[in-house]
Amino acid sequence: MAIHLLGFLLCASIIFFAGKRLSHYGDLLADLSGLGKAWIGLILMAAVTSLPELMVGISSATIVQSADLAVGDILGSCAFNLGILSLMDIFTPKDKPLFSNVSRSHILAAAFGIILIALVGLNLFLEKDIELTPFLALTSFSFVIVYLIAMRTIFNYQKNNVVINAGSEEVETNLSLKQVVIRYAFFASIIIVTALALPYFAGHIAEDTGLGKSFVGTLFLAISTSLPEIAVSLAAIRMGSTDMAVGNLLGSNLFNVAILFLDDIFYTKGLLLKDASEVNLLSVFFVAMMTGVAIIGFIFPSKEKKILMSWDTFTIFGLYVVNMVLLFFLTK
Repeated sequence: MAIHLLGFLLCASIIFFAGKRLSHYGDLLADLSGLGKAWIGLILMAAVTSLPELMVGISSATIVQSADLAVGDILGSCAFNLGILSLMDIFTPKDKPLFSNVSRSHILAAAFGIILIALVGLNLFLEKDIELTPFLALTSFSFVIVYLIAMRTIFNYQKNNVVINAGSEEVETNLSLKQVVIRYAFFASIIIVTALALPYFAGHIAEDTGLGKSFVGTLFLAISTSLPEIAVSLAAIRMGSTDMAVGNLLGSNLFNVAILFLDDIFYTKGLLLKDASEVNLLSVFFVAMMTGVAIIGFIFPSKEKKILMSWDTFTIFGLYVVNMVLLFFLTK
């Protein structure tokens, strides 16, 4: 177990270093391209940091053929991303809580996140679904359709509205847009390659615990595959790019649910969400509640923090903890 733990920590260290650089060049890319920090976080950052979930899901569906690991990893990552989002509030100034300093376009991303997670819950709850193929259901196909609609809607909103992030300043650079893109791609590649090794070490460590697959997928694998989100978001917050950090985490949740569509294709034993345990519904409910609290925070944010966190982010983190505790006892 020691060698696996060492490997896990080494991979985590590399990801944190590369994540810091990725955030730096993502910040430059947003300024030089004019796309905006919220959009860069929602699309480019989210896609890069969510690729480990994609590979773990495909591996769980094809090699391990475990629906619970595949679904648990995705739902666990969604919950954990929201948990990360709440903890980011600790690193913001006392008079500028996290949700008071972000673009309103994040409300759209969060709302679409609730729609997607509700579709997952519907698929888990219904006994039958319309089969498009022996291995793919209509509800799973809807994940990617809603994801694409969400991206187009948010893009159009940001194009038609001037998005200002008061907590972020433009970063001066002598690099051209092409040079920034190359550097961004380089550090993104490091994160992707290193993150793909994380599930191997996480899986071996988790086996020694004897925990249920749903819990292992929702907690341990989810945390390991979400390390890129932690690194990138923390670095973005420290640079003052709050929009990029929030966009990365909410965008990762949208991308994660779309990944379930691909997982369902690779899962040849049947329909992925029909074979997954109903206990995964617990995570669906909590992710929806956590996202709902985030929307309230975006619309009516706290003006200052009484403690390390404002009421909205503290509530989100509390819901995450309750979710994990209930999941642990229900899967024992």
